[in-house]
Amino acid sequence: MKKLLLVSTAVAMLFASCQKNNLTTDTAGTPTQRNCQSMEVLSEQFKADPTLEARMQAAEDAVQNNLRNNVNARLVNGVIEIPVVVNVLYRTTAENVSQAQIQSQIDVLNKDFNATNTDFNLVPSTFSGVKANVGIRFVLDQVIRKSTTKTSWRTDDAMKKSSKGGINPTSPTTKLNLWVCTLSGGILGYAQFPGGASSTDGVVILNKGFGTTGTAAAPFNKGRTATHEVGHWLNLRHIWGDATCGSDLVSDTPTHNTANYGCPAAGHKSTCTGTPIEMTMNYMDYTDDACMYMFSTGQKSRILATFATGGPRNSFAQ
Repeated sequence: MKKLLLVSTAVAMLFASCQKNNLTTDTAGTPTQRNCQSMEVLSEQFKADPTLEARMQAAEDAVQNNLRNNVNARLVNGVIEIPVVVNVLYRTTAENVSQAQIQSQIDVLNKDFNATNTDFNLVPSTFSGVKANVGIRFVLDQVIRKSTTKTSWRTDDAMKKSSKGGINPTSPTTKLNLWVCTLSGGILGYAQFPGGASSTDGVVILNKGFGTTGTAAAPFNKGRTATHEVGHWLNLRHIWGDATCGSDLVSDTPTHNTANYGCPAAGHKSTCTGTPIEMTMNYMDYTDDACMYMFSTGQKSRILATFATGGPRNSFAQ
């Protein structure tokens, strides 16, 4: 069983680990490796808001209490339904992603979180006993578009603030807000974890890693960047715990040495205690879109506990 790390200790380790990532792009500006900046952003939020650590620890305590007591979120027809607001910030015509591209991303989220993705059957027998249908339905609520003169956005949440040229979130306590824009530095996206300020709550995704058509570019053109980042928004951590042989706070995911990139060979083993086969196809690793296609039962339980009574996303399950 993996140990539960206090939020402050975990983030210190996570930030140190994430600084090792090389943010690289090809000549067209498309990232060549997955780079999620959720933990770096969280570290900066801790510095800016002295109360955030206590709020996140309280949120984690509530989740752990729900897990211990098997308290799950209320399901409607077996699923949790989440309205989605897509905020598009564009300078060029290409950056103003089409309705078809937006719908393709919603479709991927629904497939991945309901285990109807066509590659779900590729999960190896090693993990067949823990592969999960999380049971979340994402419904496109509205699309908000805004023209900008900015060539790119950083991870300072400016895209979430109209005062800084961005778009304020819509009803963030009951709707998932996605911001689609051009991000600088080879970053594919980042998410805000439960417990953060509602004024910046949601997920930011690079327009070249969004959906399956239009501006989406290989190897991140299967919509899995959003699946990964929404996983963070739903309280999941990177599978390697952002530390060498770290903990993702989930018991049924093997301990990973570190992030995996590209498409690792089948049966890739960790050198951590017990040398387990790593779950490289998990959405919370760093592999290419084509090589991630499952959540685990433990991750599902953590998500449902986050929506349950007292959990930090309970307002979405009312």
